[in-house]
Amino acid sequence: MPDPDALVPDGPALRSRLETTGYLADDALATALLLAVRMRQPILLEGEPGVGKTEAARSLATVLDTPLIRLQCYEGLSSAEALYEWNYPRQLLAIRLAESRGEPLRDADLFTEDYLLPRPLLAALCHPGPRPAVLLIDEVDRADDEFEAFLLELLADAAVTIPELGTRTAAVPPVAVLTSNRTRDLHDALKRRCLYHWIDYPDTARVAAIIRRRVPETAEWLAERVARGVTRLRARQGLTKPPGIAEAIDWAGALRALGLDALDADTADRTLGVVLKYAEDLRAVRRDGLAELVDAEPGTDV
Repeated sequence: MPDPDALVPDGPALRSRLETTGYLADDALATALLLAVRMRQPILLEGEPGVGKTEAARSLATVLDTPLIRLQCYEGLSSAEALYEWNYPRQLLAIRLAESRGEPLRDADLFTEDYLLPRPLLAALCHPGPRPAVLLIDEVDRADDEFEAFLLELLADAAVTIPELGTRTAAVPPVAVLTSNRTRDLHDALKRRCLYHWIDYPDTARVAAIIRRRVPETAEWLAERVARGVTRLRARQGLTKPPGIAEAIDWAGALRALGLDALDADTADRTLGVVLKYAEDLRAVRRDGLAELVDAEPGTDV
């Protein structure tokens, strides 16, 4: 197993390497991710939607030069769906083939490695290395309490039992990154098992820098104007879904795709659906007017 210290020398080195992937992390986030790698301990990233939690895990996998294995959580997700499933069509074919040949077929013949289909959790545990896979458990707050309890046990032991095949223990435990939008409170036991970091909305200057990294064709002044516009939208009260970094990047990308090199009230109105995703928010912003939104100058953020 690789020495964790050799994977990433220190926090500044990790921050620098994350920047090469287009992800601009501050010192606190870089340190938290470094600890997750070195301590072999899961990390829980919380924050509002669109602040870059999922992208942090993607960029970490790129930096470590290792696979990213993602489990998207949802209401009703069961441990079986997240762990593995059996290849039932292939098992049925084997049964019919054995019957046509008049050969006996035992249950043990059907529940072998050949018929096992790993899902994300098992795939991360069985990753052969030498570098640990990055296991992204995305939006864990959308899963149920029962799945959360199961996840706690799996993360603690880096092992799982398959009734037909026995216990599987990770040879190289994954770097587990859990994300949450705080749609519900997670159990204290899971939080205690994890390192924790809250990702806040970055300031306008950092959003502009992120836009330049992700949409490099965007002029510096336009990236700043888009960033200020998103900041002002987020400062408005009563929006159902305030825009995050992802929407700022999409807005700049939309302007680029349309061949537009300005962000005025008319352009903002035509492209507002890239930034706001609820009809009520669109109506409210248009009713209040868009001139102030796009006319902001540096240093006048709300």
